[in-house]
Amino acid sequence: MNAFQKNKPFFIFLAKFGGTYLVLALIYSFYLSRFDAEHFEPDGVTTMVSKQSAWLANAFGEEARVEPHTKEASYKFFLNGRHMVRIVEGCNAVSVMILFAAFVVAFSSTFKRTVLYIFCGTLVIHLLNVLRIALLCMALFYYKDWGPFLHDILFPLFIYGVVMVLWILWVAKFRGNEKK
Repeated sequence: MNAFQKNKPFFIFLAKFGGTYLVLALIYSFYLSRFDAEHFEPDGVTTMVSKQSAWLANAFGEEARVEPHTKEASYKFFLNGRHMVRIVEGCNAVSVMILFAAFVVAFSSTFKRTVLYIFCGTLVIHLLNVLRIALLCMALFYYKDWGPFLHDILFPLFIYGVVMVLWILWVAKFRGNEKK
């Protein structure tokens, strides 16, 4: 038995993961290319995430607002009258969603179950990302000295931890056990 035959499931996983990731990353790259970075036009997903994060901070009783940045394709997030952060394309969690979807496809089940899980999972990631940004801005307002720890360690750990749990649930519970 040659090495390929012996490791066929691994190579199939790798091809499905890599192919899905590449296709989704190219689609997202094409989507981003439609926005005018020279004139500081943020993409639509970043706009949506920024506005939803401000809305959520307002729902928590803070005075929050966002406005387009005048010198880059991003949004300025203001909390209680103070400029807290800038929300850039990388804050919208689309790259995390692409990674999530590629993994789910690599361990795919039926088409319907896989698509439904990707939809639900990306919705969970989106909602938690909006919560993450709102909470991060509020934490930075009240605990500015904790900024690097909160932004660089705690909140990425939160979002990637959720993705890891979603992956484990997919493999262990939802994808089905067609090949026990």
